[in-house]
Amino acid sequence: MLFLNPPKPLSLFEAKFQPSPFLNPHPHLRLLKSCTLLPKPLFKPTTISASATSTGSSTPSNQVYQPFRPPPSPLPSQFRSLDTNGRLEILQNRLGLWFEYAPLIPSLSQEGFSPSSIEEATGISGVEQNRLVVAAQVRDSLVQSKIEPETLSFFDTGGAELLYEIRLLSAAQRAAAARYIVLNRLDPRGAQELARAMKDFPRRRGDERWDSFTYSLPGDCLSFMYYRQSREHRNPSEQRTSALERALEVVESEKAKAKILDELEGKSGREEGTDGEIGVGIRVPVVRMKIGEVAEATSVVVLPVCGATEGARAVEEAPGECRSEGESGGCVSGC
Repeated sequence: MLFLNPPKPLSLFEAKFQPSPFLNPHPHLRLLKSCTLLPKPLFKPTTISASATSTGSSTPSNQVYQPFRPPPSPLPSQFRSLDTNGRLEILQNRLGLWFEYAPLIPSLSQEGFSPSSIEEATGISGVEQNRLVVAAQVRDSLVQSKIEPETLSFFDTGGAELLYEIRLLSAAQRAAAARYIVLNRLDPRGAQELARAMKDFPRRRGDERWDSFTYSLPGDCLSFMYYRQSREHRNPSEQRTSALERALEVVESEKAKAKILDELEGKSGREEGTDGEIGVGIRVPVVRMKIGEVAEATSVVVLPVCGATEGARAVEEAPGECRSEGESGGCVSGC
C-alpha cells in the first residue's frame, strides 16, 4: 500500500524562486535556498559585572584612594603636646627664644585664629606676628645653608628684625648678608640698606664704575649705592664728599677702594672748568621731530631747547651759527 506524504509548505522566498521542473536550476538559486536571511544586529550586547575581583596583591598605581599622610608638624618638640590655651600662654609670656615660639602663630591660624584675635589673646600685633614668622623662615634657610654657629647665635636674642630685612635675598645672599651684619654690628636700618643695595646691584649693570665693585661682597654692593648717591650732587659739595666717605667706610675690595679714593682726591679723569662745573660730557636735550612735520619745508632749522621758565629770550640770546648740511640743505643753529 502506498502512502503519500503531504507536501511541505514553501516559504515566501522559496515560493518566489522555485525553479521550473522543465529547466535546470541556476547554481546561484541553489545557494540562496541554503542561506537564511536574518537581520544584522545593531550592537553586540555585553554583560557588565558589578563584582570586584581581588588579585591578592595591589600596587599603589592601581589604588584609587591613597592613605593620607599628614605633613610633619612645624612646631618644636616641646610644644607639640600643648593645647590651644597652652600655646596662647607661651606667646603671651614670650616663654623661650623668639624663633622657637614663632611657629606657634601659623599653627593657631590653621585652627581658625585671625591676626586680630591672636593680638587680643597674646598682645603681639599683626605686624610683629608677620615679622616673627618670616624671620623664623629666614633663620631656617640659614641653618640649611650650614652657616657658622657663632654667626647664627648672634640672632638668637632680638634678631628677628635683622633677619626680616634680608628676606628678599637668595639663600647665598642671605648667608653673606648675615655675616656682614654680625661683623659690622648693623642695626635694622643698616640691614635694610644692605639688603636693598645687594638686590639693586645687578640692575645697575652698565653704570659708571660698576665693574670696579664686586657683586659677591655685600660691602661692595653697599659702597656702590653710596657711590651712586655721591654722583647726584655737585662737585665739589659737602653732600658729595659725605657720600664718598660713607662708601669708603663700607667698601671691601681693593679695586673699588682705589676708585673711591680717586674720586675723593679729584683724580676721576674728568675735566672741570674754573667755576667748578664739568666742562666735558654735558648732556643736551634733543627734541625729535615726527614724520611728516618737515615734508613740505624747503629748509630745516634746529634750535636749542630751553626751559619753560626761560621763554624766548633764552633762545634769542643763545649763540649760534647757520650752515648748510645734509640733503635738505637746512640751517643748523648751535649754542
